[in-house]
Amino acid sequence: MMGINENIESTLVLSDGRKLAYQEYGDLEGYPILLFHGTPGSRLWFMEDEPIASELGIRLITLDRPGYGGSDPKPYRTMLDWAEDVNETAQLLKLKEYSVLGVSGGGAYAAVCAYKELKGLRNAAMVASGVPFKGGKAPTSMSRPNRIIFWLSRYVPQLSRSVFRAQIKMMNKDPEGFKKSLLRGNRHLSEWDRAFLQTNEQAEATLLHMQEAYRQGPDEVVRESALLSRSWNFKLSGIQIPIYVFHGDADTMAPYDAAAAAVASIPNGQLIRIRNAGHFIIEDEEIWKDILRSLRDGR
Repeated sequence: MMGINENIESTLVLSDGRKLAYQEYGDLEGYPILLFHGTPGSRLWFMEDEPIASELGIRLITLDRPGYGGSDPKPYRTMLDWAEDVNETAQLLKLKEYSVLGVSGGGAYAAVCAYKELKGLRNAAMVASGVPFKGGKAPTSMSRPNRIIFWLSRYVPQLSRSVFRAQIKMMNKDPEGFKKSLLRGNRHLSEWDRAFLQTNEQAEATLLHMQEAYRQGPDEVVRESALLSRSWNFKLSGIQIPIYVFHGDADTMAPYDAAAAAVASIPNGQLIRIRNAGHFIIEDEEIWKDILRSLRDGR
């Protein structure tokens, strides 16, 4: 979003001894929404605080998945394992009722929690989310760079790891060069996305967010990209609680047509189509408000 909160991270210790890092924004006495980052990503999302969450009376809790940012890795984890971590997190934070919100690669993990019907979980949202690949292949409507990374991560992980290492090296050795590459690149994104992302403020925010995502190196993003491209080991049609799917129909990273087909199988799924919008729809304040209100009010 519009910057990064660099406060000292908070951590929980889970029952298996792993550390899970999280950050809180908005109204700390408000309705809790757990926010799951993309692939790659981290718990760091906002500058100082999140005024819209505060305005709407929402306690926004962002989590680092295992192996990202400040959270310990969990070797051989599955998609379904995340539901156990979230269930423990809710208990440790004493959340009686809450929602989950997954953005981009995090959307799969919101779906996992909805499928498992965790205690206290009222509803979920998948935002600009990928969906299970048919036959293990990314849809042809997905941008070529994304399809390549998914394929490499699954079949040639050492090469995928090298690609991400080069990116990490540039971020750490030449941060100004990295930001300039963001400002002049992103040709695979929609015009809508480029308008939001290609600003100095966003380039700085992206740098800090990604540096935290890769704090432990590239292994987790490679592992997770492969995980997302395989069977998710559950069916979206098995989700019974309400789930909102917000998606831009000009999204080149997670194509709208695939998301629309997938949500049609969810009994209580509601597809909200954002006309002419790309992948980074939460950067639009009105869309962001609509997402948060939907979860808070259970519309």
